[in-house]
Amino acid sequence: MSDSPSPAYDPKPSLQYASVVGLQAGAVGAFVSAIQNALGNHSHGAMGFVTRTGGTIGFFAAMGATFALTEAVVANQRRKDDAVNGAVGACAAGFLAGIRARSIPMAVGSCVVLGAAMGTFDYSGELTGEKGETQEERRKRFFKQPPKPLLEAVAE
Repeated sequence: MSDSPSPAYDPKPSLQYASVVGLQAGAVGAFVSAIQNALGNHSHGAMGFVTRTGGTIGFFAAMGATFALTEAVVANQRRKDDAVNGAVGACAAGFLAGIRARSIPMAVGSCVVLGAAMGTFDYSGELTGEKGETQEERRKRFFKQPPKPLLEAVAE
């Protein structure tokens, strides 16, 4: 383990985070539903993406909100911001996917697969040390910096 002190935990607003992620996931669900409607062979017309495949929109929104709410609640309870929070949130979203398929084995399997995938993804970000990096630090690291004398000449 490292000897450096862990940074102070900043609590997450659970409902606000879940609402935002749920709306974003619902927008992705609307896009997927529109694609399903366009590729399907039916007589429902353009509104088929709501009437025929509209359940996709709600399902995506529910999975996104479930993930975000669970992740925020677990993080607030543990007072830690690490890979476990994302893994638990993804497990809850995966369990919801299995319940939609009306299969407990599928729910448990989806929980394990999505939880492991998200936990690994979050953990690998922590391993590379880029988790606490700000956008300004990334920008400075990405773009070449001019030599010091040129900066001083421009400042004068």
